[in-house]
Amino acid sequence: MTDNFIQLGKSDVLRLEIKTNDGKTTGNYLEFNLEDIELPLKYQELLDKNKKNQENLRNQLLIIEKRQDVKGKKLMSKNEEDKIKAIRDYVNKEIEVYNMFLGENGVQKLLNGEKPTWFIFEKIDKIIKEQIMPHLESKMIDIDEKIKNKYKQVDKDEIEVVE
Repeated sequence: MTDNFIQLGKSDVLRLEIKTNDGKTTGNYLEFNLEDIELPLKYQELLDKNKKNQENLRNQLLIIEKRQDVKGKKLMSKNEEDKIKAIRDYVNKEIEVYNMFLGENGVQKLLNGEKPTWFIFEKIDKIIKEQIMPHLESKMIDIDEKIKNKYKQVDKDEIEVVE
């Protein structure tokens, strides 16, 4: 009796190893299924929610800036405390949004144990733009070509009879 098995085809999962600045591996990876129909939509949602979060933060800071400042509970004034809370909430919302695209704990993997900073999202945006999007864009072009070839119109004269 022969072994029965199913041979799977080549995977379209892009697995990117994360390394430190000095080239040491962190043991973490980001993975993207490049044929996932939802992936471009997740990226667009990231961009939309990112913009909305930035506008929300800007509005909150403007409101805080315009109101009368009073002494806070500790060292800072009430407005300073509220600004820090607004920024902290913004960072937490952004981490959620980026993880939606990068995968579970994607931001934390890129932080490699460090705390999030104000500029972390600029760094992550650069990583996405330079190291992830070229793969996604290339695969989208490939998928688009496959769809066009599969459903292209063929003249009656060009139909070949396969025997």
